[in-house]
Amino acid sequence: MIVKETGFEGLLEIFPSIFKDSRGWFYESYHQARFKEHGILTEFVQENQSFSTKGVVRGLHLQLNPHAQSKLVTVIDGKIRDVVVDLRPTSKTFKQVYYCELDSVKRNYLLVPEGFAHGFAAMEDTIFSYKCSDFYNKESETGIIWNDPELQIDWQTDNPIISEKDQQLQTLEQFLNKL
Repeated sequence: MIVKETGFEGLLEIFPSIFKDSRGWFYESYHQARFKEHGILTEFVQENQSFSTKGVVRGLHLQLNPHAQSKLVTVIDGKIRDVVVDLRPTSKTFKQVYYCELDSVKRNYLLVPEGFAHGFAAMEDTIFSYKCSDFYNKESETGIIWNDPELQIDWQTDNPIISEKDQQLQTLEQFLNKL
């Protein structure tokens, strides 16, 4: 396993060791002890999967305290452009956007700490999986609108497909004014 620092405190890209032979391949999709060896101590309590057709944009989502979540996100099948925004006011990367590509060839992961908004654009039909450090809590759920004018996120997709719920999310400015 290779753990790559991103320049955002706590935000890590993880590449598992994949073992291939004539029969196919094998890799450990999660191994708590190996994660701990790399200083990743997050305990996950819930795992979710979603399917998105090419062009779908989901996000930017997060949960607030007391139910804030760290997430370990990956792609089971397909490819996404993963997008996170640091919303931690005391962070050196506050309000900055981080992009990475997650796909079912590299089988890479992104560890998203509490305090980040998360979203993705499906670059092809995709099955997405994510572990969460706290349970889903509707009252703590919030987000930032996908096309926020201040963030200027490059989703790398023409004619994005956005849910009605995500179209109603607040701007970054509105979110910060509520903190």
